[in-house]
Amino acid sequence: MRQAALIAGAAATALVAAGAITYAVAGDDGGGRTPSAESADAGFARDMAVHHQQAVEMSYIVRDRTKDEEVRRLAYDIAQTQANQRGMMLGWLDLWGLPKVSSEPPMTWMDMGGMASGKDGALMPGMATNTELKKLGELSGRQAEIFYLQLMTDHHKGGVHMAEGCVDKCTVGVEKRLAQGMVDAQQSEIGLMADLLKERGAAPRP
Repeated sequence: MRQAALIAGAAATALVAAGAITYAVAGDDGGGRTPSAESADAGFARDMAVHHQQAVEMSYIVRDRTKDEEVRRLAYDIAQTQANQRGMMLGWLDLWGLPKVSSEPPMTWMDMGGMASGKDGALMPGMATNTELKKLGELSGRQAEIFYLQLMTDHHKGGVHMAEGCVDKCTVGVEKRLAQGMVDAQQSEIGLMADLLKERGAAPRP
């Protein structure tokens, strides 16, 4: 049952991505307006691209550290989905002629530029530190599975918070729809990861 739900979730995410690409190509409800570099649209695209890149990195690390098919399948789905979404957001920045980096702190577009200290590589809420990534790469088997699921649960919670911010603040329709798709998919995966942790005698980090 859980595998079917996971497959269904991945399929739904793929449909969201495909729909987003279609709308973007068609210039859906853009009205000819290009977001500014300081806009929520640009800020979300920049920040979430960075956030997604770490999720991809963590997912590929754990796929090399465990033989558990359920965790490997989840990690593969997360890596593929977030890599595709990252490419879309960077593509929009190119289309808008906007920089992919900013001198402002991350989350400034949400009026939360000081929320994450950036200490040890954790640039935004939910992001793992460099020390945690190193530890993940040193673990194996069940220990790696548990630590990955805990890190990714935190990561998804931070991502959901950011995506909800875009749903509220972004003005480009296609981007708002992609952000809502992220909220729905990642909340579903948080529930799945809680189940996987429970099976392993563990729980999300407090």
